[in-house]
Parts: sequence; C-alpha cells; structure tokens
Amino acid sequence: MRHILVLYLLFFNALVFAQIIKVEVKDSKTGDPVQNVAVKLISKAGDSLTTCYTNCRGQFLIQRISNQKRDLISQSFPIESIKNLYFSHPIYQSVKKEISFLIQNSTEDTIRINTFLQSMKQKELKEIRLSAPGKVDTVHSSDKLSILDFEIVKDGKLIMIMYPKSRENANELVFANDQEVLSQFTSKFSVRKLIRDYRGNVHAIGDEMVHGIQIQDNALQTAQVPLTYYIKYLAPLIDTTISKVYVSNFNSVYPAFEYYAMDKQDSTYRLVTNVKDDLMMSLYRSEYKWMDVRTKLWAKNKEIETGIDAEIWVGANFFTQSIYWEEVYAPLFERNDSVFVVNYPKDLLEIFDADGNNIKSISIFHHYQRSKTGFKRKLIQDYATGAIYAVYEKAGISYLGHLNVETGEINEKVKLNFKYIDQIKAYNNEVYYIYRPFESTQKRFLYKERLPYNFGKAKLNQGTEISIDTGR
Repeated sequence: MRHILVLYLLFFNALVFAQIIKVEVKDSKTGDPVQNVAVKLISKAGDSLTTCYTNCRGQFLIQRISNQKRDLISQSFPIESIKNLYFSHPIYQSVKKEISFLIQNSTEDTIRINTFLQSMKQKELKEIRLSAPGKVDTVHSSDKLSILDFEIVKDGKLIMIMYPKSRENANELVFANDQEVLSQFTSKFSVRKLIRDYRGNVHAIGDEMVHGIQIQDNALQTAQVPLTYYIKYLAPLIDTTISKVYVSNFNSVYPAFEYYAMDKQDSTYRLVTNVKDDLMMSLYRSEYKWMDVRTKLWAKNKEIETGIDAEIWVGANFFTQSIYWEEVYAPLFERNDSVFVVNYPKDLLEIFDADGNNIKSISIFHHYQRSKTGFKRKLIQDYATGAIYAVYEKAGISYLGHLNVETGEINEKVKLNFKYIDQIKAYNNEVYYIYRPFESTQKRFLYKERLPYNFGKAKLNQGTEISIDTGR
C-alpha cells in the first residue's frame, strides 16, 4: 500500500509540475525567430482545439492559468488533452510535432519545445521579372534647374521643387505640363519636399513654414502656414471618403500607432486598426535598463511631469538614434469604396469598407528576406488607377511589383531602365522618376516609362504617406 501511495504521489507531482509549454520557432537556416507562425493544437481524438500565433521572438506559451505579466503570447488550455502541434506559415514548410509523450514524462514545471522551419524554395523563386514596354520619355528638363521633388496632379500636370545648385537652397516651385512651364513661384524660404494632404492638395514642406499650393487658371498660388500647425492639425488626417475621414496618431519616434475613422456628420471616432511592431517595442522599452542613473532620473522626472512612461522618454530620445531603430511602416490606401491597410508588423493586408468595417484580412510575406529581394519598405499608389506597387532595388536597379489586393501577393516585378533613380511615383499606368546620369554635368531631369498594365481609372482622394520627414 505504501509503495502504491509513493508511485501515486510521484505521478501526481509530474502532472502538477508540467503546467506550462513554452514553444519557440526559428528559421532552420539562419536561426532567426519566426513570428506570426500559426500553431494549431490537436487533441488525442484528432480534433483541432485552438490556434495560437508566435510573437516577435517566435514564441508563445500554453498554460493552465493565464498570467498577464508574462511577455509572451499565451493560451490557457488543458495541457493533458493535447497530442500534436501543427506549425504553418505562408513561406515555410508546415511541420507536425507530437508532444503528448513529453507532457506525460516531463517532471519539470516548464516543457520547452524548439521547432525549426525550412523555407519553401518555390515561394522564394516565384517571381517573374518583366521589362517595361516602350522607351523612356523625358517629361521635364532644364539647363539651369534640377528637380528635387515632384507631385502629379489633375490631368497629369506637375508641381515641382527645383533648385539651381544646392538642394539645401531649393525654393523654386514650378507648375508645368509635358511641354512647358505654366507658372513659377519663388519661395522666401527653402523647401524640402512635396506632400499631399487627405484631400489630395499639395503642400511644400520647409523647415519652419509650409506652402499650401492651389492651382487656378494654370497659375500657381500659395498660402503659408507654420509647420507646427500642419503637423498638429493636418498631418494626422490620412484620407477621406464621402462620410468618413481617416485619422492616424502616428509618431515617427514610437513603434506603434492606430488608424481611426471619424464621421463627418457627428464627429465621432471609431478604431479601424492598430499597428505595433512587437520586436521594435521590446527593444525600445528595454533601452531604459541600460541607461546611466542621471538619464533614468531625467526620464522619471519627465514621467511625473507628463504622465508618459520613463521607458518611452528614453526610447524616443536614445533608442531612435541607434542603428537598430526602424520606423514602423503600415500605409493606408483608399480606392473606390475600399480602404486597404498594409499592416507589415502583423503580416496582413487588412481590407475595410468605406465606413471602416473590416471585410477581410489576407496574409502577406513579400516583405520577408529584404536583403535578398531588395524590398525598400515603400509602397506607392497610382494616382489615376489606384493600383498599389511595392518598390524594390538591387544593385542600383529599381523594380516595381504590383500588389494584388485579392491575394496579397506580388506576382511580377517590372524592371526600370536607369540605375539609382529617385522619387518614384505612378500615374495612369506609367511610372515617373528623377534621374541624372552618373558623373554627368546634366541636371536632374524627370522621366517616365510605360508599365505593362492597362488598369482603368478609379475613384480616390490621392492622400499621402503618414510620415512628413522634411528630408534632412
């Protein structure tokens, strides 16, 4: 009887200890963690119990009792009912792993499971590179002025920032078509770039002031507003439909933000989606741990003064200056009656209706392995057709990849003719860019090439990217 009791206690203790399963998923070739891996929990009867997703460290927990203090994605579940784990990801081969014997035989309180996934070669090689049909056309050239930046407006006409010698002193605003300059304005202060507001109106951004640009009777007219006013009241407005205005609380020194839809009639807000780079946020907040006492004291005083965490003050002022910092990128595009958010941190293309209601979400993975593909973390939208293109560059050669919003895939890439081009934009199935031949005395000209597509015109407001970096 005594021996039976001892065996029972040992068996019971084994069950009590095995309270947590910690799963970690890595790339078999590089050893890097793989995030957003779908891990399906399968019961002993063969049924699917639930599906978990790995975090930015390629990890998640299965535990009996949820613990909010753990910095891991966790799932509370009866552990003894699990037999297999099924791992799946769009660009990795699926793996099935049996864990029931580990649960039964483990005497530890935490069971650690490491899984290595192999990338699918057919996914990496599934790209067709095409050359854009037709020749390269010169859109605008000048013997005296170079083009710093440009925007394409109604009927394919252009608004450009131009400068004679140094781009630091660029102050010429030019309105032109393919043949001639229609209007020109000399600013009293230097301007760095052109940017569109949520209505599609063009603004010229300077160090302290912003020119709001209007075109009337082919004449370029401007009105000045302070840069601080523009950043506070106009930059957060991303796009607009008939009844909604889309607003963002994006901050270039914080690795998370949200998109909201504001009703024009009653001015009410509703959350559309949130964007958060989990890995960057973890590094961002951990910077506080390595600061000296004086910096920590400064951050704590700021926390008391503003109510913002000391970790955020340190991250914004110090981590954003390091080589590891990367600004979160998840642009919003509007076309006809649909709104698209390319949520790269979540590996999702999120599609909403005009009211901000989620229709569906599609997995995307064209941003993976950027060193191999040359993806520049930049999407552009054709101002006429609404088509969305991803920008790639390898060995100085640029490519445009059309983003299929039905599948989330980039099926083909279009190779552009010149190397080291600048300011790529698209309009009416054509790609525009600025180029100057290497070691040439030529000024920076504006060129265009025909893309191998024939998309029809779409209804869109031609809003802009959420970042308003002045380019310094």
